[in-house]
Amino acid sequence: MSQNVILVTGGTGLVGKGVEWVIANEANKPGNEKWIFVGSKDADLTDYESTKAMFERVKPTHVLHLAAFVGGLFANMKLKVDFWRLNVLMQDNIFQACQAYGVTKLVSCLSTCVFPDKTSYPIDETMVHNGPPHFSNEGYAYAKRMVDVQNRLYKDQYGCNFTSVIPTNIFGPHDNFDLEDSHVIPGLIHKCYLAQKNGTPFTIMGSGTPLRQFIYSRDLAALMVWVMREYKEVDPIILSVDEADEVTIKDVAMSIVKAMKFQGEVQFDTTKADGQYKKTASNAKLRKYLPDFNFTPFHQAMDESVTWFLENAEKGTARGLFN
Repeated sequence: MSQNVILVTGGTGLVGKGVEWVIANEANKPGNEKWIFVGSKDADLTDYESTKAMFERVKPTHVLHLAAFVGGLFANMKLKVDFWRLNVLMQDNIFQACQAYGVTKLVSCLSTCVFPDKTSYPIDETMVHNGPPHFSNEGYAYAKRMVDVQNRLYKDQYGCNFTSVIPTNIFGPHDNFDLEDSHVIPGLIHKCYLAQKNGTPFTIMGSGTPLRQFIYSRDLAALMVWVMREYKEVDPIILSVDEADEVTIKDVAMSIVKAMKFQGEVQFDTTKADGQYKKTASNAKLRKYLPDFNFTPFHQAMDESVTWFLENAEKGTARGLFN
């Protein structure tokens, strides 16, 4: 039996660590798989020669491309060129290397922010290119839309088996907790931790009313492993909890308060922008393939995430904690 060497870029990040956890804890992992997790220290994916050198070393048969230049709402609004340019460079180099080295399958990771701002809900995989994305993250959104375009172009010209997944908002162990450029849940966990530590109010930016679907990183990782092994389409697939599991930012904040056992005052700063009100995504396509997949309940996933954060805060190993 020939060996499948699966290269995971962004392997030291939130989702990469989730995939590593899933593979390590999998009861019936195929015997012909070797998973290799790499981070920014292993290659500069914005440089093709560096990317090519990594492919020479690893000789992957499959690639799970998770590496990206990412950040929260305010970082996206401030650094639109950076979000566009760095992600396009990484994507193009990965696509080029995968084609040049005969990679059997490439799975790239998108985001629900690729969808149009003005749209009907729930959004689904057919609606990616139906209008401009929200202005607040257009650099990142347009860059990631190009992954879907490239998948089809490489299929048409070279017959490549390249595809992509579109997760909703991700959270879990090994997240980036930086106050300036993290996503909403890790940023709020860090703020609640500081409020608890300093005896100050826990202040949430915005009104708390926007709605989001959040997926636990380990659930997402299990689904990404399934996509790598089983999903055959070039068209993207949304990886999301069900529509009924959508929660408000206020719900998120109060879940963190409960998990952190925070006793202080909770405030909402309504002078700050809320961002897009809702981005409800349909997981009907996923459910067609995996009707019985069980997602971790939100409050359990939050408890596990906060517990991991507190343990690593004490050890000084929670990323972005001291910024």
